[in-house]
Amino acid sequence: DDTERSWLLARNGNPPVHSFMEPNLVAWFEKQAASRSDVTAVVYEDQKVSYRDLNRQANQLARVLQEQALKVESLVGIFMDRSIEMIVGILGILKAGAAYVPLDPAIPKDRLAYIVEDSQISVLLTKDNMVAGSDLELGDVSLVSLDGNAEGIGAKSDQNLDLAIEPNQAAYVIYTSGSTGKPKGCVVTHSNVVRLFRSTDHWFSFNEHDVWTLFHSYAFDFSVWEIWGALLYGGRLVVVPYAVSRQPNAFHALTIREGVTVLNQTPSAFRQFMQSDSASPEEISKLRYVIFGGEALNPVTLKPWFKRYGDQHPKLINMYGITETTVHVTYYLIKESDVFEGIGNSPIGQAIPDLDLYVLDPQGKLVRTGVAG
Repeated sequence: DDTERSWLLARNGNPPVHSFMEPNLVAWFEKQAASRSDVTAVVYEDQKVSYRDLNRQANQLARVLQEQALKVESLVGIFMDRSIEMIVGILGILKAGAAYVPLDPAIPKDRLAYIVEDSQISVLLTKDNMVAGSDLELGDVSLVSLDGNAEGIGAKSDQNLDLAIEPNQAAYVIYTSGSTGKPKGCVVTHSNVVRLFRSTDHWFSFNEHDVWTLFHSYAFDFSVWEIWGALLYGGRLVVVPYAVSRQPNAFHALTIREGVTVLNQTPSAFRQFMQSDSASPEEISKLRYVIFGGEALNPVTLKPWFKRYGDQHPKLINMYGITETTVHVTYYLIKESDVFEGIGNSPIGQAIPDLDLYVLDPQGKLVRTGVAG
């Protein structure tokens, strides 16, 4: 790791990464849970949980999951609505040495059925009412219910597990949209996610004072950035209720009420957010970053925002990436001149420091500078 860090510094001249970064998601989270035990980690509506309690609940769940004869990198489905329990579930699966496969109840049933069949999950983490109200074909998949098994889960030790998690172990499997054929399950490791934050830290300097929203479905990889951007740095994660995520005015009010500092949006969702902001007398003063992803961005559409806020506070950043490459690949800081003088559609900027970009012709060969590919 030191060799890799030295290589990155020599190649890009970036400042050193924070010393608190750990090689896997579990170790990094547990470090924050130990140092920020009484601090609120996750909020959902009127519920909240501290880092200590989130860690303890995940430890108890992990021990129950281990009783399901899980092997290292076993795939565990998680079928839950947005909630604090959903975050406990993700952490518990990882602490058990397994990888989570998100099954969002809001996505079409035929897609859910395909994911269950294709991933061949061995265990499904859910709640009793979720399975009863669905048409999921589970076959021989073992069920672990957070409410149905609550007594057994609560009886387990809440101390950290003595389990070595290797950086190259799978952390999750998220399925692509399937726009070019059948959806593909992308296996992403702990080290993939850790390096994403390590390699972008010099741009963002996320910290324990940041408040993030989990706006996106946990079956969409933008959620990986949202969840771990908060929990790895000791910040606060606000899980946005599904209904609120579909009501721009309600979501705008939530960002003000919770003091959100890092907002992640697709350009289409942010256009609606801007309309709500323009109609609001109260400015979003706490916001540090708006980070775009998931769709092409036309900077001209941001004119109303820049007229009100300028380009320094908050900073607006366009990031491009795909599920296979762990959320983000490129970074572009949007300036007022891009919006008012024009820069063209969806500037994606530069590669994240530990990645490279290539522009190729239809035969897969490099094109010359200035040639479209």
